[in-house]
Amino acid sequence: MASYLQIENISKSYGPKVLFENIGFNINEGDKIALIAPNGTGKTSLMRILAGKDKSDSGGKILFLKDIKIAFLEQEYDFDPDKTIFDQIMSSSTEFTKGLDQEHLWEYERRVVKFLTNFNLPDPDQKMKELSGGEVKRVAITQMLATEAEFFIMDEPTNHLDIDAIEFLEGYLGRSRCTLLMVTHDRYFLDRVCNIVMEMDHGAVYTYKGNYQNYLEKREERIANYNAETDKVRNILRRELEWIRSTPCARTGKARYRINAFYDLKDRASQVYTQKQVSMEAMKGATRLGTKIINCRDLSFYYGDKCYLDGFTYNFQRYEKVGIVGRNGAGKSTFLNLITGNYTPEMVQEMTVVPPQSSSGIMTGVIERGESLKIGYYHQSGMSFNPNDTVLDIVNDTWLLNRFLFPHEMLNNKIEKLSGGEKRRLYLLTILMQQPNLLILDEPTNDLDIVTLNILEDYLKEFSGSLIIVSHDRHFLDKLVDHLFIFCGDGLVKDFVGSYSEYREFIKEYEAEQRSIARAEEKAAKEKAARSAAADIPLKKKKLSYKEQKELEQLEKDLEALSAEKNDLETQLSSGTLPFDQLQAASERIGQIMALTDEKEFRWLELSENL
Repeated sequence: MASYLQIENISKSYGPKVLFENIGFNINEGDKIALIAPNGTGKTSLMRILAGKDKSDSGGKILFLKDIKIAFLEQEYDFDPDKTIFDQIMSSSTEFTKGLDQEHLWEYERRVVKFLTNFNLPDPDQKMKELSGGEVKRVAITQMLATEAEFFIMDEPTNHLDIDAIEFLEGYLGRSRCTLLMVTHDRYFLDRVCNIVMEMDHGAVYTYKGNYQNYLEKREERIANYNAETDKVRNILRRELEWIRSTPCARTGKARYRINAFYDLKDRASQVYTQKQVSMEAMKGATRLGTKIINCRDLSFYYGDKCYLDGFTYNFQRYEKVGIVGRNGAGKSTFLNLITGNYTPEMVQEMTVVPPQSSSGIMTGVIERGESLKIGYYHQSGMSFNPNDTVLDIVNDTWLLNRFLFPHEMLNNKIEKLSGGEKRRLYLLTILMQQPNLLILDEPTNDLDIVTLNILEDYLKEFSGSLIIVSHDRHFLDKLVDHLFIFCGDGLVKDFVGSYSEYREFIKEYEAEQRSIARAEEKAAKEKAARSAAADIPLKKKKLSYKEQKELEQLEKDLEALSAEKNDLETQLSSGTLPFDQLQAASERIGQIMALTDEKEFRWLELSENL
């Protein structure tokens, strides 16, 4: 495999804080790497240096393979709000479209339209200022994918995407032959796309081939080995210390190299690996929760001519954990703001007919909240910190701050100097320290590192109140929720009892059943048409030739074999034990089998009519 990228001795600091120093690594063609590190350790800074958006403090060496195309997806997409989606993409793609002849330019434009359609943005003439945050992210990803670059650098690609968009992106990247370096906190996405995990830890870079689980296991081995080596060094140090102390008056005659080695040993013996983790022990309690939480009766909400909620009725229960999923713009955040009373539309009336051109929010129905209810609401975009405030200005509790990984030297840091993940962690602390008994989390996984997510999951599993989560992180949902509200669009909300993975399996089975019904109906229609055509032709039925008879017999064997192979593959898929590459291959093969079956069944019908 060709080496696509070689990095040597690059460093980055912000003021006195060293993010990384003199690090180096190599990326080969076909590598799909997930970069993992705690928030604030410089993942985004590293990405920007590699993409040429920033520079290393120490110079160093960054060598890409000559002539390969590189595309960079930043966390924040810079766009002109008055441009259309299509114009925005084309104007931002000049480095890829420059010099293309007309035919190749048209091909690029066709790819742009294809990806926009796949991401459910079918109107390329829509203005950028009319898009939601998730829709803007899909435009940015479309621009990147349409380049068909050999090397993608992606910083948190799944942030703000709905699950449908995430599943399309992971399927595309999983099949693509591109080389990839990305930062992600989405563990399912990581496992289904990446073949290498790269960790930045204590100023060094470690590489692990395989999936996320393998990374966790090998990382524990590395730490255990490091600490075991420290114990060995301490034993040697004790012997050397006895030697140093022996005949102190003759110390000047001792070997200088051995004395120097003693001090090196002393430094190494003090190095025990420890990793600070967010501690939520102080947040275990919740205000006592009464029997009434939030009761919704026949709740509807319209804004203009768009329906976000249509006749929703549900009584939230004590201690239940509800997940909310649906496409961007389906009304998930609007629903949360309605039930918590944080959304006050310009006009709330009891109306049975909604004016189609109304520019105001119209709510009908009833929302009742329990008297003992204390809501902690973590908004998707709810951080409203003053950038000039310090960490201590926001939370005046040094003990709590320290347990949320804000050590003493960070307390006077201004908010504007914090990373995105550090701001999110501080915001989460301000919510949890209120000890709510109903915790509502709107996209809580955005910008949080994987270690913090795991600790947050453990805390939420034991949370002694009710929990409502809007999230695109399928792993997060699977670990926490009892049932799901599926926002289907046009105000329709369905309740599914089970995890998100169980819901997706149900949908796949339903869609397969619908395809099977459609194929059966199509086959029946073809048979009917064939019989009708034959009835209209007053000709003597043609007898099968020897060759056609043999073909018919072979078709019957082929159809039986294809059916058996399909059943076997479906059994493997439902086992849940297949590695990703085999899972993908099995899915593709089932599609091929279905196409072959249709083709052979039609030919069998043609031959059978002459028997």
